[in-house]
Amino acid sequence: MQIEIVVPDSEGVESVTVVYWHHDEGAEVMKGANLLEVATEKATFNISTPVSGVLLKRNFQEGENVEVGSVVAIIEKSEVMK
Repeated sequence: MQIEIVVPDSEGVESVTVVYWHHDEGAEVMKGANLLEVATEKATFNISTPVSGVLLKRNFQEGENVEVGSVVAIIEKSEVMK
């Protein structure tokens, strides 16, 4: 099952900038691991993976602006991870 990772809604924030991806496409990711770091005008924070699986697609590159609610990545959920 493919899971879409979206930029969470934060009060008063319309967009974020992708600062750093912690994983490359094709990498195995564990539930709760940091997936990417994003920044607003006032803060920098991490978006974590809600499931374990494989990072199939990164929809934005570092330095790009992304609107809140946009799909930033797609993870293929895995039932069993090592």
